[in-house]
Amino acid sequence: MEKYLKRKASSSTGNNDASNNVIDVNDLPWDPSERPKIITYNPNQRDEIRRKYLVRGPCQPRGHIFPTKVIEDKGRRDQGGNHGIYAFVAEGFNSWSKKNRLTLHEGEVNSFHHKTLKKFKDLVNQNQSIVVAFRKQTELMKTEYHMRLNASVEVCRYLLENALPFRGNDESEKSMYKGLFLGTLKLIRRTNGEIEKVILQNAPKNNQLTSPKNQKDLVTCFGEEVLKGVIREIGDDVFALLVDESSDVSRKEQIAVVLRFVDKVGVVQERFVGIVHVMDTSAVSLKSVLDGLFAKHGLSFTKVRGQGYDGASNMSGKFNGLKALILSDNDSLQKKHEGIKDFFDLLALVVTVVKSSCKRKDMLRESHKERIQEEIGNNEIETGKRLNQEISFVRAGDTRWNSHLKTIVSLIVLFPEVIQVLEYVEDDGDNGAIRLQTRGLLSYLKAFEFVFYMHLISTILGLTNSLSQALQRKDEDILEAIDLIGTTKGQLQMLRENGFDQVLEKCYSFCDKHKIVKLDMTEAYVNTRNSRKRMNITNQHYYNYNIFNTVLDMQI
Repeated sequence: MEKYLKRKASSSTGNNDASNNVIDVNDLPWDPSERPKIITYNPNQRDEIRRKYLVRGPCQPRGHIFPTKVIEDKGRRDQGGNHGIYAFVAEGFNSWSKKNRLTLHEGEVNSFHHKTLKKFKDLVNQNQSIVVAFRKQTELMKTEYHMRLNASVEVCRYLLENALPFRGNDESEKSMYKGLFLGTLKLIRRTNGEIEKVILQNAPKNNQLTSPKNQKDLVTCFGEEVLKGVIREIGDDVFALLVDESSDVSRKEQIAVVLRFVDKVGVVQERFVGIVHVMDTSAVSLKSVLDGLFAKHGLSFTKVRGQGYDGASNMSGKFNGLKALILSDNDSLQKKHEGIKDFFDLLALVVTVVKSSCKRKDMLRESHKERIQEEIGNNEIETGKRLNQEISFVRAGDTRWNSHLKTIVSLIVLFPEVIQVLEYVEDDGDNGAIRLQTRGLLSYLKAFEFVFYMHLISTILGLTNSLSQALQRKDEDILEAIDLIGTTKGQLQMLRENGFDQVLEKCYSFCDKHKIVKLDMTEAYVNTRNSRKRMNITNQHYYNYNIFNTVLDMQI
């Protein structure tokens, strides 16, 4: 048993390269003395090596001097060749002169020698072995399976390309109409005799590849391949993410995911990624689902350059919504100017306070109407067609920058009325918190810094408005859009180089009209948030370089 244990140990160590590597049987050594033990070869190749040696036949050593043995007072030795079992090559056979020893070694019918000889013949004659016969049968089954699978794949491809339904209401044997999938397979069977032999009723009952599960698997495979093509099309480029919640007829909550990007030829493409079932519609849960989807397909939130959602707080919520969570993971989307951010946040709060009740909206509208009538009577404003029409204080949307421009323009026009409504809320608010909040808004609106941000942003959005609206059109040509981008960047660059005095003049005019304290640009700048913190710069430097140039550089 010791030798078998040693063999097992040597083959299981994995240290011998020959036992792990497949070798070329045509390069096997011929001389038995040079042959490695069979146990050192790869287990999957040992029978092949044995067969190669057996087909070669016996090896007659040449030029080898065998040891001499004294027999009947004479020195004799073998003239070449060893024979027999393992002991022949391991220990040497010295009884070659006694023929009866060979007969004894051969033994009876069931002896070790005869069993070995039978195994030798079976090993050499592989065409009659069970393995070969089974392999032939397996190859036939494999061919039929491939024909059957290809037929189902082609039917699936045809139905998907034409957006046709797969299944019928009744797919039983007695049904007249079993759906397009089985119906198309029947059509293929009637037109191709070879395929007819291996599909539908002529296929094994458990291997017809027509069950609903098989159909879904094929559709899933096609979907994966299409999605891989979309990912390859995006490559390492940026894209926009569109997500919406959608429940199916069974009332299961789902999210639909769409990617929007520009392909290699410059055409804007929208690709539907899939519908993902979600157990929970909280923003954290939705983010987790998208993390798994993105990781599966090699996408990254760092490549997201735009987001589109509905108005639900769990989707587009400013603080804890899905949009905010993705923004927190994406440095490229977080590039912002704190002053601009505060401006838009407080502007949205002003709109909310002013439009939170019908009484306040009526007050805003009537006050504006009275002011316009008074200014017309004093010949302070022009009259004519489409002039001095009623204007409303509009709320900005998240996805349309044109709406932000409308909000700022309406605030500039309605500024006295907005101040009047806020002062009313400050005096007669529902509770102390609302009055305190309104007092802070009034203080911000009457500050020169707010006036400067308001006119700077309105000027920038006025220059980019044409581009913004063009990019919203579905039929926009990408080359035309690129030209428009170049023109807009040129206008912004000109504004940066020569427009500060123009914006400052608008601010001074607005302050004079609405009795807001103007700042002297030559005086030292005082931080309104922290008056004790001195920056040792002038107002001119702060508003020109820290705000004006910085914001325009970011926009460009």
